This record gives sequence, C-alpha cells and structure tokens, in this order.
Amino acid sequence: MREVYVAGIGITSFSRLEYPLAEIAAYPAMLALRDAGLHAVDQVYVANMGSARINSQSALGSAVVDTLGLTPAGAERIENGPASGASAVKQGFLGVAAGMYEVVLVTGCERMREVNNLEATDFVATMTHPLAEYVYGVTLPAHAAMFTRLYMERYGVTARHLAMVAVKNHANAMLNPFAHLHQPITVEGILDSPEAFTNNPYVAEPLRFFDCCPVSDGGAAVILASREKMAELGKPPVRLAGIGQATDTLAVFERPDPTDLLAVRRSAASAFAMAGLTPGDVHVAELHDAFTILEIAESEEAGFFPKGEGHLALEKGATALGGPLPINPSGGLKGKGHPVGATGVGQVHEIVTQLRGDAGERQVAGARVGFTCNFGGFGNNVISMVFVREE
Repeated sequence: MREVYVAGIGITSFSRLEYPLAEIAAYPAMLALRDAGLHAVDQVYVANMGSARINSQSALGSAVVDTLGLTPAGAERIENGPASGASAVKQGFLGVAAGMYEVVLVTGCERMREVNNLEATDFVATMTHPLAEYVYGVTLPAHAAMFTRLYMERYGVTARHLAMVAVKNHANAMLNPFAHLHQPITVEGILDSPEAFTNNPYVAEPLRFFDCCPVSDGGAAVILASREKMAELGKPPVRLAGIGQATDTLAVFERPDPTDLLAVRRSAASAFAMAGLTPGDVHVAELHDAFTILEIAESEEAGFFPKGEGHLALEKGATALGGPLPINPSGGLKGKGHPVGATGVGQVHEIVTQLRGDAGERQVAGARVGFTCNFGGFGNNVISMVFVREE
C-alpha cells in the first residue's frame, strides 16, 4: 500500500450561502487545486448527505466535476450521514494507496439552510432507526440529551462543564475567519445570568441552545496525492498516516451501555495502529462536537483521557489553546459550524492547516501529529484519522 499525502486544501465560510450546491462544492475545490498547483485530477469524490432531499439535486458528483471543468475524471457522491466527509476522504485515500490514482479531489458540501430548522431537524433524524426510533419522533438532539443525562449521573459531568466546552469553542471560532459563529460567550452569560433562560433555553433537557451546533451551509476540499506526485508539487509533506472506521448498532437503545461510544473507541484504535502511533503522540485534535457532551465523551473514547475524566481535563485547561492537547482549535462544529457533508473534510482542512503552521492566532505551537473524529448518526458509523507532518 502506497503512502498518501494531502497536497492541497480549500474551504468556504460555514454560515448561510446563497449559491447552488454544486458551486458550494466547487469553490473550495478550486482553492485546493490552486493550493496544490494542479489543474487536473484522476478522480473526484463529493461528500454530501442531503442533496436529493433538501436541494432537489441528485447525481451531485457529475454536477460538481462538470462545474469544475475536470471531465473526464471519474466522479461519485459519498453519503454516510454526518460522517460523509471522512468517508469520502477514506475512499480517496484507498484509491491513491492502491495505485489506481495519483491524485484525488475530495470535496464536501451541504446547503442545509435552504429549509427551515424543523425540516433540517427531521432530515437529520432520518439517520435514526426507521421503525424503532424515527417513527416515534426521536431526533438527534433527543438522543444527545438522553446520552448527556446518563453521562451526568454516571461521571459527574455538570451543565457548567458543557458550558465550558461551548465557551472554549466559541473563543476558538473567533480566531477562525471561516467559522459560522463569531460570537464570544461566557459561562456566566449563558448559564448564571438572569437572562440565561431567555438567551440559552433548553433544546432537549439538559442540553441548551448553546450546547448545540448551528445549522450551516458550507464546503471544504482536500487534494490527496501519492508520495511521487507530492515530491513534484513541493508542498509541506502532511501524510494521512492512519484511518479507522467502526460501526455500532443503529438503534441506540439496543447497545448494552448507551454511554459507551464503541465505534469511536474502535475507529480511533484502528487509526492509531495503522499510523504506528498512540493518543499520547497527538498535538492537536478536531472532534465531532455537534453537542457539547460529545467533545468530552469522544476525548475519552479516543484515548486522550481516562473514561469519565474528560470533563476534569477540560476544567484544568488541558484542551484549550495553549494546553497540552488543544481540541477543536477551529471552533469545532459548535463554533465553526456543521454543514454535515462538509464537516469531516473541514476537520481535515483544520488539521492540515495546523500541521503546516498556517493557523495564525489559533496555531498550536509545534504541532506535528493531528487527529480527527467524524461521528456518523449517533455514534453508529465513525471514522477517525491520524495525520503526520514529515520533515
């Protein structure tokens, strides 16, 4: 199997974008091509969850490759819920690693704000079990709320810990020009003030408004290339060193322990094993914090902290910029935004930016190893990746 490198990256702002979906995918792809110094690729993978349902557009891969003028390159759309982005990156990796392609473009996109919030919530809820969950009105915020309540009771996580995640990631997003939410917040303002219940109401108790990511539009792209092609391009050598993917039961109630994110733990372990590294080698991580509790839980399942102690590490500042393991310096899904098909590719964009040393005010000093976790469904299809900056 050949080694695979990230040769180029590009991203849009994550917010509300009034452009056709194919153009939202094409714009960051053009930036990535320019970053890599390329004008052609062998294959295009487009990560997207909802184009047919909420944008009335199928065959999105064909539309994107034509918009970019990259024909006759192959083109396919990849769908894996909110983990579509990482799934598309995995497919690109496999194509280059197997020797089928020299250069692959992966671009992720979503235009979720074309529909109202109720429709967007229902669209995302279609990932739940159709007969055991969806038909009874289960939504992803509902799943996250029940998970949070169990975590609170078992491990001593409090509403203040959840607010600390939100405050940290909003502060990081303030340093990211592409982030959706440029809104500084404080624990006191969203939890303790007399206006807290007005400004930060419950969405699904115990989760409040600021515990949930925004509904976003946006796109992100990466160019993957072989070692030989990378040498021609002369770009900073960031290698995709490890990928792991794992699944869990679709219906959350069928899991022996609903607080056990088995797919996160197994996918992370596989990624580290493939890379020949350990969680202790990681300098910066992007975790899938669609809800604040998930950053805490995923930081434990990935192996960064013991089970039940992620909130204690948060208290000590371990995951803040300047701490021993900054998590979500981009602002995460909570601050940067969550256009579901683009999210996993956006995580890769941030890690590559960090490993190149190009993150500006949010730069993690000395970052050489990065980690991403893209969380599909409610933890039933998860992809983890390890990236290494080579000298």
